[in-house]
Amino acid sequence: MEKIRLQKFFTDMGIMSRRASEKVILAGNVKINGITATLGDKVDPQNDTVIYNGKIIKPQEQNKRYIMLNKPLGYVTTANDEKGRETVLSLVSDLDERVYPVGRLDMYSEGLLILTNDGELTNRLTHPKHNMNKVYSVIIKGEISPDTLHKLNSPMEIDGYKLKPVKVRVVSIKNGNTNTLFTLNEGRNRQIRKMCEACGLTIMRLTRISIGKLKLGELERGKWRELTKNEIEYLKGERDTI
Repeated sequence: MEKIRLQKFFTDMGIMSRRASEKVILAGNVKINGITATLGDKVDPQNDTVIYNGKIIKPQEQNKRYIMLNKPLGYVTTANDEKGRETVLSLVSDLDERVYPVGRLDMYSEGLLILTNDGELTNRLTHPKHNMNKVYSVIIKGEISPDTLHKLNSPMEIDGYKLKPVKVRVVSIKNGNTNTLFTLNEGRNRQIRKMCEACGLTIMRLTRISIGKLKLGELERGKWRELTKNEIEYLKGERDTI
């Protein structure tokens, strides 16, 4: 069988994205036929032995699963957590196949999260060139002044990085707090929280409600559902609408 890059092997197996694979390879956590792997190494999935974190990764046929989860507060978006915190995988433990989260929502954020064992889709959705607009419902403590709203909609630099344009609009003011919608074209680490912090704002609640045209809808918090055929094709770029 033709050899493939080690990163592609991990995505094909549905274990992690290519970028995540690069990190574990650089950390020395992967071996090929007993030898510590390096970036650029290739493997024959049928004849080479790949070991990750002490476990042999064996190619096997598996059903592709595509899940939408309404992530609640208090769960981390990883497969394993070194601090022993609950992960989102515990919310889909009734699945026969093992799936993995695509992208992240921090422990104190809620909402739409995609989980799958389709490595190619994971790579597509996490690669910068395929970024889809993501919309977040954000409840901010108190009211936002016009000047602050203008600042949120203006070019900002966070952690030395110039952010891509963000659209922020006020939806309503309720109980003295401001309901807003943030539309992002990228997903920098804790971007909305850092933007609000830079503007002196306090976030009361942060919920992702859509990724592109895929919407959270009425899915209950902590529950999951299978994506429809149209939704899967949309995420794969095979159709423009859902």
